[in-house]
Amino acid sequence: MSAPDLLYSEIEEELRSSVRSLLADHCPPSAVLARCEGSEPYDPGLWRSLAVELGAAALQVPEEFGGAGASLRETAVVLEELGRSAAPVPFLGSAVLATTVLVECGAGELLPALAEDGRVAVLAVPFSTAPGTGFPTGVRVGGDGSLSGRVTSVADALPASLLLVPAVGGDGPGLYAVEVEAAGLTVVRRTSLDLTRQLADVTLQDVPVVRRLAGPGTAAAVLDRALLTGAGLLASEQLGIAEWCLATTVAYLKERRQFGRTLGSFQALKHRLADLWLETVQARAAARYAADALASGSPDTAVAVAVAQAHCGALAVRAAEECIQLHGGIGMTWEHPAHLYLKRAKADQLALGTPGFHRNALAGAVDLPGPVG
Repeated sequence: MSAPDLLYSEIEEELRSSVRSLLADHCPPSAVLARCEGSEPYDPGLWRSLAVELGAAALQVPEEFGGAGASLRETAVVLEELGRSAAPVPFLGSAVLATTVLVECGAGELLPALAEDGRVAVLAVPFSTAPGTGFPTGVRVGGDGSLSGRVTSVADALPASLLLVPAVGGDGPGLYAVEVEAAGLTVVRRTSLDLTRQLADVTLQDVPVVRRLAGPGTAAAVLDRALLTGAGLLASEQLGIAEWCLATTVAYLKERRQFGRTLGSFQALKHRLADLWLETVQARAAARYAADALASGSPDTAVAVAVAQAHCGALAVRAAEECIQLHGGIGMTWEHPAHLYLKRAKADQLALGTPGFHRNALAGAVDLPGPVG
């Protein structure tokens, strides 16, 4: 098997440039902070520009359903840029997790609304749910086919109009599409650590189903594929967080003076930043490999995703912590955006499986014994 090409293609670089330009114009740190102070953290205008006008939500949607028919490598590039901006948009929940479910299920009639209209769909599982941990049992299918139950801590549910709900019926597990506006369904915001990606609890009471997407034979596999895809591509967002924190800290230390010298001239700080840079380069390789493996259907996908999450999750938190500490007093203030990146990095570290979970998964995938005790 030939080695994967982890370099960014010309098309991927052009996509990055377009997304970065859009975010620079519509999502500066001041705008994100202002939204976090208000009652609506998500930015519907930015989402429409990103999803519809730029076509980011259509990247992995097949062309016959109004999409771009691109690969997950391009989706990963978008997530890198969204991580750099801590952008308050439901891209991970809708354009990655939910879209993967719909594509895997062949639900073509539901895809154009996501690709062309900017509609938000969300996979209704707790954001901490990791791939390979079994099918959720919190929602049941009634005798009339309606759904009842509760799902806690669902990411990106607040701006969603369509929920994809795993539920268990008399014949086994299934995946169902339900409208958020349906009678008997409520979505209640939770207090979220990450102010730019809110969590919500979803309660269903005899909620009618729009469509059964997958039945007992395929539902568990589809759900696991979506969670694996989400975990692998989340590493690209975590990479973007780390790169922003590193670049911002380097720029600050080049300008800030103390004891008659720029802070960046002190050897101890140089060493800390050099270590962080090296870890970030390693994270880029791991995240790119995970995205490439997912895009190509590589048999090494499980290993690639586990490696990427085990490394990138911890790195994003460390980079954000270093950013705050090396900025000194200003880094601890609400006015500086560093806290947004730390909160997103920490929330991402717990999402779709912790680094420890993925290290255990990696041990199993390569036939090594896991931790004892």
